[in-house]
Amino acid sequence: MILVLLLLRLWLWHFNGVFGVEAGVMKSLSVMEGDSVTLHTDTDTQRNDAVIQWMFGAQNPDIVIAEINREANISDVSDERFRDRVTMDSQTGSLTFTNIRTTDSGLYQVDITTDPVVVKTFNVTVYALLTVPVIISNSSQCSSSSESSAESKCSLLCSVVNVSHVTLSWFKGNSSISSISVSDLSISLSLPLEVEHQDKNTHSCVLNNNISNQTKHLDISQLCQPCAGITNHIVLISVSAVTLLIVAAAGMFFVCRKCRKMDQEGMYN
Repeated sequence: MILVLLLLRLWLWHFNGVFGVEAGVMKSLSVMEGDSVTLHTDTDTQRNDAVIQWMFGAQNPDIVIAEINREANISDVSDERFRDRVTMDSQTGSLTFTNIRTTDSGLYQVDITTDPVVVKTFNVTVYALLTVPVIISNSSQCSSSSESSAESKCSLLCSVVNVSHVTLSWFKGNSSISSISVSDLSISLSLPLEVEHQDKNTHSCVLNNNISNQTKHLDISQLCQPCAGITNHIVLISVSAVTLLIVAAAGMFFVCRKCRKMDQEGMYN
């Protein structure tokens, strides 16, 4: 039986598109990890001699994962990776995934031996669930920036870890002001931003892929505090100003007291 199925597949590969073979256009599906997904054959196979076979592969669908052979009374999901998560409709041969995984991404091909023979291919991309970006104050910039720059600018860093096929962006209002992307590698991403301490605009960091996004809004009042050196400088100026006021007040007090004493002595003389 296995030899017959392999010969059938070779025949379909070499004669796909000729009389007796109905080859559909490849369908592309993008789904989120954990979703339930059905690959529809759009075929109702009532014939007792029909054979329905699903193949899978990351680049080339060459592994049999499920099949229905009514003559041989076979209806089974044969691949261990899919057995507890995949079911096949006994009438149509449609394949349904529950709790789909990122490792399920790839090409799926179904061969249905009816008249005509039906061949359909699906390109499935499963995206991992996105996490909310993290925004931190990049305080190390205080020591390296000039005092005048540090007084007016707040350095921030937006980060995510273990991501792939995503874009990380800074937005001011609804406008993107910077972004960075990663394709198939699972890596960490960071994107810096400098804003004025008194900036009143709405800023946000957004992580997105083709079908979903996660957003973290910036709280400037919480993260953008003056550097320690600048704070100390402001405190020193304030203390000095208060001290000068106290000294000036004391001086005026003693001058007024002396003037009053001199006036009293003049009255007695």
